[in-house]
Amino acid sequence: MTGSLWLDTTAAPDRGGRPLPESADVVVLGGGIAGLVTAYLLAEAGRSVLVLEADRLAAGVSGNTTAKVTAQHGLKYDALRSRKGAGAAALYASSQTRALEWMAGLPIDCDFTRCDSVVYTVNRDTVPQIEKEAEAAEEAGLPAKLVQDIDLDVPALSAVRVSAQARFHPRKWLLGVAGLLEKAGGVIIEQVRALSLDESGSPTVRTSAGDVRAKDVVVATHYPLFDRGLYFARLDPVRDLVVAGPGSSAIDAMYLDADTHHSVRGHVEDGQAYTIVGGEHYRVGAKADVEGRYRKLADWAGARAGLRSVSHRWSAHDLSTLDSVPYVGRYHPGSKHLWVATGFGQWGMTGGPAAGMLLRDLLLGNDNPAKDLYDPNRFDLRSAVSLASNNLTVAKHLVGDHLGALRKHPALDRLAPGQAEVTRAGGDLVAAYRDPAGELHTVGAHCTHLGCLVAFNNAEKSWDCPCHGSRFGVDGEVLHGPAVKPLRKWCPPALEE
Repeated sequence: MTGSLWLDTTAAPDRGGRPLPESADVVVLGGGIAGLVTAYLLAEAGRSVLVLEADRLAAGVSGNTTAKVTAQHGLKYDALRSRKGAGAAALYASSQTRALEWMAGLPIDCDFTRCDSVVYTVNRDTVPQIEKEAEAAEEAGLPAKLVQDIDLDVPALSAVRVSAQARFHPRKWLLGVAGLLEKAGGVIIEQVRALSLDESGSPTVRTSAGDVRAKDVVVATHYPLFDRGLYFARLDPVRDLVVAGPGSSAIDAMYLDADTHHSVRGHVEDGQAYTIVGGEHYRVGAKADVEGRYRKLADWAGARAGLRSVSHRWSAHDLSTLDSVPYVGRYHPGSKHLWVATGFGQWGMTGGPAAGMLLRDLLLGNDNPAKDLYDPNRFDLRSAVSLASNNLTVAKHLVGDHLGALRKHPALDRLAPGQAEVTRAGGDLVAAYRDPAGELHTVGAHCTHLGCLVAFNNAEKSWDCPCHGSRFGVDGEVLHGPAVKPLRKWCPPALEE
């Protein structure tokens, strides 16, 4: 089936339709892992907290993850040590480990299981990087060691093994956190979308259900939804595919290929052992055959990880920062009461709680040694190079995609079932899709964020923006930000009344 194993195996109470309070000490936008942990910690500290979620709790990125709870984030520590120094690497390790141990201590039934985390390579050219990573991770304070043999059917040449990490059922854990938050006095309302913010005086959030005032506002919406701070230019949107199904109960560690980024972990649900495999990542909106990528991933999972059949498949929408360290802190240099947590780059299961702990300290005025490391307003020379590269990619899509689409003008009535096209029609650029039942869905092809042309995702049947990662349904509804407005409706002239 198409859909996350985590969402398929959890039921949650409906928290929609509740009245919107006039005010709260803290309004948290986003009901994923960063937002819920931040809200719970602040409510526990005595603040009145309101969480607003545009969809359902833990049904977005946090419910569509491979759910590895680890401070080992790929080849992170050698890169951090080289770029920011050994002290920064140690701060990063300690903040992530602290989050992991805090998670382990909560009284939530979520299949939390201690296991090792392993990053390996089958490429001889990558062996020196693995060796440096083992040294840097151990120096940073992680229980890391260099090994040659791993319990996975791949020709690994070298690996970094970190002990005492964990795996869990992310949505069970997050729904448990939501329950603890409500017991602490917090309020959660689903199906309310934040639309804009007035920062003058006491911050006021304008939502689809009305306005709410706050002393502080935390934006944990995955992609920051307010266009200030230039986050759209400083985040790289990537999508990773995941397949899962009956597999081996012998997979008792979590594995990541340092080169291809294939990841493997096990899970047991109601006595059934599952193998969960991720990989085949691509930039959101790239003209990629996503269905083909799913098939390729399933083939690899069967050959290397013992996946017998695919019962679930889903994808994760990840954001990476210019220096691969999340942005957590003040939303922009002039903000006094607006805060952000974003850019976890595939590692939000510890990155989100670490962000919540830092935001709790910042809002309460407590000292936190990691605040400068995660400061969203940091910048260095290497970041400038990355920023230039990202913006060249955006410029290429803004110009090249428009020129390509203007040359196309096939008749919409010739689109076959299952076919989609961005084309010129009636003087407009139109995103058209004919569903398997033969119904034609047409919307304006310009992303409502900054006007890039969307591209069709043939696996998830969505229109995806290659510039900043917004995603829309075939009828234009917003699936992922930074866009907050749907694609414009477009009616073929022959169908107009």
